[in-house]
Formats: sequence, C-alpha cells, structure tokens
Amino acid sequence: MEKLYRKLESLTDTGNYPFHMPGHKRNPGTVDGDFLFEKDITEISGFDDLHHSKGILKEAQERAARLYEVKETFFSVNGSTAAILAAVSAAVQKGGQILVGRNCHKAVYNAMYIRDLVPSYIYPQEDPLLGISGGISPARVETVLDENPEIQAVLITSPTYDGVVSDVKRIANAAHSHGIPLIVDEAHGAHFKFSNYFPTSAAELGADLVIQSLHKTLPSLTQTAVLHRCSDMVNRNLIRRFMSIYQSSSPSYLLMGSMDACIDKMAEDGRNMFIKYTENLEKARKRLEQCKYIRLVTPKAGRDTRIHDFDRSKIILSSYYSSLKGTEFQDILREEFHIETEMACENYVLAMTSVGDTEEGFLRLCEAVEEIDRRESLKNTESFLKEERDHIKIGEKKQVMRIAEALELPSIFCPLEESVGKISAEFAYLYPPGIPMITPGEQITGLFVRNVRRYMEQGIVLEGLCDRTNKTICVVKE
Repeated sequence: MEKLYRKLESLTDTGNYPFHMPGHKRNPGTVDGDFLFEKDITEISGFDDLHHSKGILKEAQERAARLYEVKETFFSVNGSTAAILAAVSAAVQKGGQILVGRNCHKAVYNAMYIRDLVPSYIYPQEDPLLGISGGISPARVETVLDENPEIQAVLITSPTYDGVVSDVKRIANAAHSHGIPLIVDEAHGAHFKFSNYFPTSAAELGADLVIQSLHKTLPSLTQTAVLHRCSDMVNRNLIRRFMSIYQSSSPSYLLMGSMDACIDKMAEDGRNMFIKYTENLEKARKRLEQCKYIRLVTPKAGRDTRIHDFDRSKIILSSYYSSLKGTEFQDILREEFHIETEMACENYVLAMTSVGDTEEGFLRLCEAVEEIDRRESLKNTESFLKEERDHIKIGEKKQVMRIAEALELPSIFCPLEESVGKISAEFAYLYPPGIPMITPGEQITGLFVRNVRRYMEQGIVLEGLCDRTNKTICVVKE
C-alpha cells in the first residue's frame, strides 16, 4: 500500500515541471531559508483530494482509523479547532442546545457562536492551591440532562490542559441514556492509545466523536489533528460537510504527509517507543518527587476532587511552597537553564513531555529543578513557607444571553472597574490553555475584574479583549 509521505519524498524524481500551485514551484531558491518546498504541492494527479478522498489520502485516514480502532478518522490540517467546530456543528442543530464543561477550549465557544447554540454549563471543581480544574461529574451531567430534555449533545474536555481526565465511560452512558452523543475534546490525549501507563482513550470508553491533536503529544507537525467517529450517533455526511467548511480548500500536503508518517511509525514501532519513553518519564517523576520546595504535583483521584484519572505525561511543578511565582520560575528555567516550558500560571509551571523526549532532556529538566530547589532551601526556613497563599479562582458566571446575541447587539467600551454587573460583549481568556474567563453574554463579576488585574500584575498573558491594555472591556449597550 502506497504511503503519502513516501510518495512526497519521491516527488522530485518524476521530472515533472509544476505549472500549478503553489507559487514557489517546488524551487528552494525562490526564498531565503530552509523550507520543504520540494514536497509542498497542491491536489495534482496521484495525490488525491482531502475533501473528496478516493485514493492515497483515503487510505491514509483508513490506516489511522485502524490504528485507533474507530469507525472512521478524518484528517484536520487546521488542528483540533476545525475538528471541534465540525463535531459540534454536525451533532447539534443550529439554534439548538448543548451541554458543555465550562473549562472547554475557545473553539467550543466559537462553535456555539457560529451555530447560535444555547449552552448549559457544568463547572469543574478547582484545586484549592493551583487553580487547576478537576474533572466533570457524571452525576451532574445526568442531572442537567434530566432538567433539560432539549439538549442535543454533551461536550467535555478530557484530558484537560493540565492532564486531568474525567470519567468518560459514565458520562457517555449518561448521554446515551438520553439518546444524545458525547463529544470529547481529547486534543491532549492522542498518546493514550500506546501505553497502559496513561489513561484509557475516550475512543475506547463510549465517546461518539473524539478529537485529538497529533502534534501535541505525537511526532507530527504543528496544526495536525484527527476527528474520530466512534459510533453512528452523528451523521458521517454532516461531519464530512462541516470538515470541508472549516478547513482550507487547499490543505497542506506537508501536514498531511507528517500525519501519515506519524500514524505509520506508531503502527510499526509505537509500543516499543513508548516503553522507553515511559521508563524515562517515570524515572524523572520519581526524581522530581524528592524536591522540597518545588513540588511535583500529581492530582489524586477521588470523589471530592472529581478527578477520575491523570495523564502523567504532564509534569506540573508547583512553586506554591517556594518564594517564586510560577512566571518567575519559568523565567529562571528559560534564562539560566535554557529550558522552555509549555506554560506558567500563578503557582505552577507545566512541562509537557512526549515520545519525542530524550533521556538527556529529562536529565536536564531534573538537574535544573533540583538546583532551583536547593537555592530555595538555602534561602528559606520552614517558618518562612506560606501555609496559605491566595490563589486565583475563576468563579461561576451568570449567562444572561446567548453568545451570538451578545456579539451582535450594539456594544460600548466600559472602564473595567465600572463594568461589574454589565453583560460582556467579548471573550477574555488565558492562552494557553485557551479557556475563557468570561464569554459574551455572561455577567461581569467583581471577581473577574480582580483576576484581570492580578494576572496583569504577574505578567500572565490575558488575550481576547479588544483593549490590549485591559483597562476597558466591551459590554452590551444598555
């Protein structure tokens, strides 16, 4: 069976001159820099068409479906974003109702805006020290569905950006008992399939549509993702229609080739690669657990925290018991030890690992954290340690109107301190992870205003507001 990435490699051997797009004409000399122009093509003969795949791309997606043991897999060259937009659009009629976890990615909210959906939210419990969201309660899902029989789909994020996994099986059962599908944003869980060291994938637990970003945790180029259809509860023709709407009509063959190569590698050697990776990862986690002030966080499963499971590929390093803020800790790792981490929040740093990490990489991280921890031990005593430190709480918001309604009504800019009680006409979110602190249609609270100021003071990036100074917010005109 012919592989897309192999065919791209042999493209230059054909001798064919490209009187077709793209404009660089596979000629590296057209621009300064090292780019893979030689393998970058459009839908020419023999290379199929993603939106009407019948040949090599159809076969590549079928291989992915076999690997993940699902009914059908759709390639996305616009990341999990396009896949989420398509999944929501296919599963819920325009103007319909959907149940979502309030800690979902902004793509979910954009889908609700585009389709003018009416959301019901479930708020996960927050960790009292770090502000990390817990999982979604299956019992709460059942209750909300009982109270709102018009809901057409359930959507949750599992794992979260921080690695928290919900009880997908019970949530799927709750959704199915009401005759509706479960959509799982598993963007950070494409690796679950390849090792029992990690939680079980939602695709194996009853979810109907599962979205995964290959590029996040597997060896694939940035912007590559898949949408798995795991059941017949959502019409496959609608999925295809919306995938073609939300993706470019000129999908990148470099991106699709990297997906094909990734799937092929995982099928052939994934298990062995993951054995070595998880050995190195576990060794690093055991070593980091010995630090006193910089502490490795492993959320514990339990009824009170609503954490069903945890993805140990996420290395969460808490600075709560040190003298450092999370952003300061991240800066030291970058500037002194040349280690770039994924994200910093008020009291922790997130280091993402994957099968692409080396033993040397894990060693560098451990040595750097140990050195920072030693400095703290010299500087601080037990009496110095803060038993309590204020943390940021997101808090629940009142949804006054639909997102689409709030965005389309007349709006004005209002000083942030004077906005409490008004209705937001824009998003405000931390990126990463891309979870909105407030959405259009929600009532602005004093807690939200305080959080914005606090994030600004700590140098944590807040995005979405039209006023980049964060001094004003756009609100629905009264």
